[in-house]
Amino acid sequence: MLNETEKTMVADLAGELIRLPSYSGQEGQVAQAIGDFMKRNGFDDVHVDRYGSVTGTIRGDEAGPSLLYDGHIDTVPVPDESAWTRAPFGGEIVDQKLYGRGASDMKGAVAAMLVAAALFKKGNQGRFKGQLSVAGVVHEECFEGIAAREISARVNPDLVVIGEASELNLKIGQRGRAEIVCQTRGVPAHSANPDKGVNAVELMFDLFKEIAKIEAPTHPTLGRGVLVLTDIISNPYPGASVVPSLCRATYDRRLLVGETKESVLAPLLKVKAELEKNRKNFQADVFLAQGKEQCHTGNVIEGERFFPGWVYDEKEEFVQKALQALQSVGLTPSLTQYSFCTNGSHYAGEKGIKTIGFGPSRENLAHTIDEHVELSQLHLAAEGYLALSRAFLS
Repeated sequence: MLNETEKTMVADLAGELIRLPSYSGQEGQVAQAIGDFMKRNGFDDVHVDRYGSVTGTIRGDEAGPSLLYDGHIDTVPVPDESAWTRAPFGGEIVDQKLYGRGASDMKGAVAAMLVAAALFKKGNQGRFKGQLSVAGVVHEECFEGIAAREISARVNPDLVVIGEASELNLKIGQRGRAEIVCQTRGVPAHSANPDKGVNAVELMFDLFKEIAKIEAPTHPTLGRGVLVLTDIISNPYPGASVVPSLCRATYDRRLLVGETKESVLAPLLKVKAELEKNRKNFQADVFLAQGKEQCHTGNVIEGERFFPGWVYDEKEEFVQKALQALQSVGLTPSLTQYSFCTNGSHYAGEKGIKTIGFGPSRENLAHTIDEHVELSQLHLAAEGYLALSRAFLS
């Protein structure tokens, strides 16, 4: 069990990280603070990669597995600070709750991981098998798993623990995510003579109707592969006296295990082809969205917005070992799955690395006004990370 000094250490570090705003692409100050903590606490290697993620590693005195704790350090923005009853970057503790943007998603978990790693090193005095790494990952809110590619290439983990909020339950899977762009192409004309053109928005309406008929696949554990319209815009915009010649819509597709880029796009491409065959003047494109963002290092991060799903059987040996480790310190985790996408899309979904999720706080507190994490959850998370480290590196 953590003593009072160690509990204070977790809360103080989490508060420090919250007080440093770190929107995606602006995580430099938080990365610096994390790197400083790692150096003060004797991490053997501290590295900032080209995207700006910071990874610290503690090495044992014997060969063994590589264990990685993954926590993203970017947050979504705060659109209106006046809507908060607590300062979003104040890191205030009120009624045993730590408030601020990122408290739940997921600077609290990052602080718990860092303190647990430091305590593990101190308690074992470097005598353990393998290596323990903690990564503060950038740009997760935009690109689930892309920045993580640099980290797995560097530390080559055998097991990854995702610290996203799980309310101290053990997550063994998640749906993935893809962004699909549908684009209809018309012919511009003056709106006083619409019959001289082809209205791209009206073409999009036809496409919407057919896409709505597509039956979503299902998975016995992960549920339904949701397909939902998230935005639409015409061109030119605003359309002052002009029949729009282009209309672009984006769909969010929640991915199930084993789905590929080709299989996800196939039903939409089929609908497009049928409309092009049967509907006069219908022209469209369907493709995966591409993302491109600036990093705090000055480099660019980019890639297709396709982040795979993954799930493990609860009978897997490493799952049971993790469950027993958490139970050994008095926790009573349920085995379940994340409802959202995480960096596990890379580790488990792309690379097939054994991955679990365990973190403090509730999933539904992420991105909310008055975001917070209970101190008791922070402390228990740190104890859980310590227990996992002992179980896999002893």
